[in-house]
Amino acid sequence: MIDKIKVLLVDDHAIVRNGVRLMLGEADDISVEGEADTAQGALQLVREQPFDVALLDIAMPDKNGLDLLKLLRMEQPKLAILILSAYSEDIYAMRAFKRGAAGYLTKDSSTGALIGAVRKAAAGGKHISPTLMEKLAHAVVGRATGSHESLSDRELEVLKLIASGESLVKIAASLHLSAHTVTTYRARILQKMDLGSNAELTRYAIENGLLL
Repeated sequence: MIDKIKVLLVDDHAIVRNGVRLMLGEADDISVEGEADTAQGALQLVREQPFDVALLDIAMPDKNGLDLLKLLRMEQPKLAILILSAYSEDIYAMRAFKRGAAGYLTKDSSTGALIGAVRKAAAGGKHISPTLMEKLAHAVVGRATGSHESLSDRELEVLKLIASGESLVKIAASLHLSAHTVTTYRARILQKMDLGSNAELTRYAIENGLLL
């Protein structure tokens, strides 16, 4: 009897978890041993039982998936973590790898790609697409400036909210920041990305798929 790869699914949508479980069920060496719909639930599960691989969504109700990734890496350094998100890899993949992710997949990935990524992560490898490999190479040589890759996680969050049409006051309230702080973030974003207005920022966000 083979030792199965123990997987933890973390996504706030039950239908997504069900779909991923069915996909992984096609592999006889992979077993979904736990599911969580919140970051806190995921943390509780990894404290109670061992997992080999965790599949995390980015958008969670209580904590950003990248923040959860960081916490899981601190608590369970040997746990391989894959991001499975609706966002394209252009938006969050590089940030995920910088935080120790073993791979990044979009939710339209094939069953074969998902199973292959889980097996590779469990074996200590990295799942990196050819497109992302090129982007990572560019980042290493410092050519990722002038785009959203040059922004911090908080700046990217503010950018997306501005591009969604939210007012600075509403953004401040939703992020629990002062309006002055949000204004400072906006100015920093425009400077880093060499943009001149909210309209240019919004156009950039739309053209680069930052808005779902």
